[in-house]
Amino acid sequence: MHVRHLDAGSCNACDFEMGAMSNPVYDLHRYGIHFDASPRHADLLMVTGTVTRNLEQALRMAYEAMPEPRLVMACGACAAGGETYGSSYAIVGAADKVVPVDLYVPGCPPRPSAMMAGLLAAADMLAEKL
Repeated sequence: MHVRHLDAGSCNACDFEMGAMSNPVYDLHRYGIHFDASPRHADLLMVTGTVTRNLEQALRMAYEAMPEPRLVMACGACAAGGETYGSSYAIVGAADKVVPVDLYVPGCPPRPSAMMAGLLAAADMLAEKL
């Protein structure tokens, strides 16, 4: 499975935990899950952070660029709930206000093991869709 990560306005805590998934302790690659730079090659869009107005269009464009079947995972309390920073003119909120979300991984930040459980669940969902 190929994953495209999109930081929609996070504090980067989720991103640091995502980096830990590639270390020898968690070794995400042993499950055949890889991060891609292009949404055109991705099966899953992994969104972190509260969606800001500046990145709302980028999120939509990344989702639309992905081939079918595509999945979206909202990772972390910001992307899953959107209320971490409250509401203002600069914040859209949760990822599901912009694109349809298939999986939610809670936590602030979620542990690498929780993210991996979500990614493995997504791989099963993708296999069913294929």
